[in-house]
Amino acid sequence: MRDETCYLISDNGSYRPEATLSLRRLADRLGSRVGKTVHPVSLLHSTKIPVDKLDGIAAEIFEPFVNKKLEEGVRRFHVTPLFFGPSAAILEYMPQRVEVLRASWPDLEVRISPCLVNPEEAEDERMAKILIDHIETAREQRGFKTPSVALVDHGAPRIKVTEVRNHLAMQIRRLLNESEFPAVTACSMERRDGDEYAFNEPLLERVIGSAGFEKEVIVSMLFASPGRHAGPGGDVSKICEEAAGSRPELEWQMTELVAVHDGIIDILHSRFEEGLASEPVSWEGEIPSWEAPK
Repeated sequence: MRDETCYLISDNGSYRPEATLSLRRLADRLGSRVGKTVHPVSLLHSTKIPVDKLDGIAAEIFEPFVNKKLEEGVRRFHVTPLFFGPSAAILEYMPQRVEVLRASWPDLEVRISPCLVNPEEAEDERMAKILIDHIETAREQRGFKTPSVALVDHGAPRIKVTEVRNHLAMQIRRLLNESEFPAVTACSMERRDGDEYAFNEPLLERVIGSAGFEKEVIVSMLFASPGRHAGPGGDVSKICEEAAGSRPELEWQMTELVAVHDGIIDILHSRFEEGLASEPVSWEGEIPSWEAPK
């Protein structure tokens, strides 16, 4: 057995090469900050991306990557999640897969750092300030005078993730000058059917063009990296384009994504350090057949 720890930064995974390339850049930047090699390893999906779209280097996903390292003699792993809040992918899927691996490798240890934002840390405004930097840049790009802000995330089946979005919206509202940004609304790109998922409301398609959002609108992107939903030609952009198509007076601008901001490394670094002192993850109970959201 090798006396070493293997460090990972993990996102949910995507079929889009831009997401994996972004994760690799973050892994390099975080590794430089902590003085360790940090491996960019998604939970799922990314191995479907053609290698020629990834500079000739295949993407890695969690379970096969950890299994390969176990066969090489590594037993300790430390994961820094690129997730804004406590998603099922981090709280359920990853611990479940660790238990599956531990059946063959009983001395396996995996520590998982906290997610990027913790609403209980009310004084921590770092993510809100990243979003505000992008909001102000978008305003300058378009020459908007008094734009409203729609803070949009994907929409999650866990209310705790939506609470992170709402917490950030409240921080943004408090930190922005209300005379320059008259409205800040948290919304979702999409939601699951059923009253039990109503906490994701309002949807972006209902916010943009509504009262206060019918003229100048900045769509603040609570997405880390580009993919099917975020970035040029993504689902968020299409929702905005459809809204503007029926409202000629509407002007809108999407912000940059969180991963391109220098401040993200400060947050990842502090979460990395917190994870060093955490307990190894475990999962008690039946391992369901479950896959992280796409």
